[in-house]
Amino acid sequence: MKKYIRVILALLLFGALWQGISVLVKRPFLPATTDVVMALFRLAATGKLWLHMRASLFRIFWALICSSIPAIALGVAAGRSRRFNSMISPFLYLLHPLPKAAFLPIIMLVFGIGEVSKIFLVGFIIFSQIIVTMRDAARQVPDEYIDIIHSLGAGKIAVIRHVMIPALLPGFFTGSRVSLGTAIAVLFFAETFASERGLGYLIVDAWTRIAYREMYAAILTLSLLGFILFIFMDMLEQFICPWRVSKT
Repeated sequence: MKKYIRVILALLLFGALWQGISVLVKRPFLPATTDVVMALFRLAATGKLWLHMRASLFRIFWALICSSIPAIALGVAAGRSRRFNSMISPFLYLLHPLPKAAFLPIIMLVFGIGEVSKIFLVGFIIFSQIIVTMRDAARQVPDEYIDIIHSLGAGKIAVIRHVMIPALLPGFFTGSRVSLGTAIAVLFFAETFASERGLGYLIVDAWTRIAYREMYAAILTLSLLGFILFIFMDMLEQFICPWRVSKT
């Protein structure tokens, strides 16, 4: 809890610095913090902000779900099987460093300009992050643990339940947090193309209309959305993995 309080205090300090710089600069493209907050409340009161936020959350959720399930399965299999890892590793080394955002025109040609293409792009980019994280986490599970529980008469289900899942959960949450930050960054890029909803669209739309207060309000909302989702993942990890006590 203390680390979240420190983050909030840092956010307030940043807002105060922003306010001071805005007063000194006196340029329309850098409105005061108070003006941005007022614009944020106006967007929320009209319902416009919630409309775009729901669209962004929908895309993030389905991108994470659709990419995580196969990535976790492949990553764990690669981490526990040398033969499978030798088969999949060349594709991972080829896929991971690729500038996947450059494939957006091809993705739109294949899936159209609707929701599927945006969800696929976000999921495509975070897929390799999750699979690499889960592969490394599966590799770190000592074979001795599995041998010991086998010697006690446990079957495959017991091994998965009592050894593999507890050992892999921390790696899963680490990979999810990293992927979540990437997903939000990519989401902004995806929502600037052939889109009429989403926080990314709202940012670019306000920018083209020279509505700088709304633009910064949308940027602030996107940042707060990432912060809230990050906190949610932290709390979920503390609930599911109570043995991992953070020292920060």
